Amino acid sequence: MPSFTRPSADQPPRERLLNAATALFCQRGINAVGVDAIVEQAGTAKTTLYKLFGSKEQLVEEVLTREGEIWRDWFTTATAKAGGSSRDRLLAIFPVLAQWFRQKQFYGCPFINAVAEHDKSSDRLRELALKHKRQVLDYIRALSADAGVADPERLTHEIALLMDGAIVAAMITKDPGVAGVAQNALTRMLDAELRT
Repeated sequence: MPSFTRPSADQPPRERLLNAATALFCQRGINAVGVDAIVEQAGTAKTTLYKLFGSKEQLVEEVLTREGEIWRDWFTTATAKAGGSSRDRLLAIFPVLAQWFRQKQFYGCPFINAVAEHDKSSDRLRELALKHKRQVLDYIRALSADAGVADPERLTHEIALLMDGAIVAAMITKDPGVAGVAQNALTRMLDAELRT
C-alpha cells in the first residue's frame, strides 16, 4: 500500500530529498512548500537539491513520476490478489482503494492535487497526470475486455470517474466509506454489462 518513506541518514541524498518532498507536497501542497523546508527535512544542503534536480519544478516532476509508479504497482498487485477472474479484479478496485483511504497518510491523489493547485493554462503537470491516468485506464480496459463486457471502453471511463470521485470525496470527508458507495455503483454497472 502506498505510504511515505521518511528520510533517514543512511539513504543517499537523492532518496532523502525525494522522500522529504513527497511527504511535504502531499500533506501541505506543492506551492506551500519551499526548497528550505525540503532540504531541512531531508537533512541536505540547498546546493545538493539544485545539483541533483536542477530546480524545484524538476523535483516536483520526479516526485510525481515516482509516486505514480509506486501507486500503479500497488494497485495492480492488490487487485490481482482478489481472485483469478477479471470480474473479481474489477470488483476489488474499491475495496483496495478503501485500504488506501484508511491510511493516516492518505492525502488524496498527488496528480489531482498537483493539477488543482497549479496554473490551469500550463500543461506541464497535466501531461504527467494524463500519462499516469492512461496507464490506469489501460489496466482497467484490459480487465473489462477480458471480463466480457459489451463496451469495455465505456465501462473503463465510468469506473475511472467513480475512482476519481471516490478519491476526492475520501480526501475531503476523511470517510473511507465512500469506497463502498462507489463499489455498489460498480457492482450494478458490471452486472448490467454482463447481462447484456
